[in-house]
Amino acid sequence: MVRLAIVVAEFNYDVTQLMLQKALDHAKFLGAEVTYVVKAPGVFDVPALLADVVKKEEVDAVAVLGAVIQGATKHDELVANQAARKILDISVDSGKPVALGVIGPGANRMQALERVEEYARRAVEAAVKMARRRRALREARYSGSTVFIE
Repeated sequence: MVRLAIVVAEFNYDVTQLMLQKALDHAKFLGAEVTYVVKAPGVFDVPALLADVVKKEEVDAVAVLGAVIQGATKHDELVANQAARKILDISVDSGKPVALGVIGPGANRMQALERVEEYARRAVEAAVKMARRRRALREARYSGSTVFIE
């Protein structure tokens, strides 16, 4: 069983709370155990908490959820791009899969609401698949013919 943590941004709560519910439902459907749900103030704040979450022994993978809504400036691009870069760094450095379920940049509120289920489900599914494949790869042994990890 995959032990999944979810880190969700509170900013744009109307969107992210729906994402969290969809993510929890999909994790249950996939047979993953959600061990932690950690709320960050915003997407930009996620990496600071994520760095601690990936250190937890009872976490095999993490799904990050959030929504960065477009405003009058390009602030949404700054927030989303910097957070995504650091989230990827934490995943690679920790050796634990971290799936990015962050809507934006460039999305308006209506577009974000339309994408709630898609982004939440995809993030959970990617995190669970990556954890399973990582486990399978660690356990695999080459014996002269190609090993497929699916």
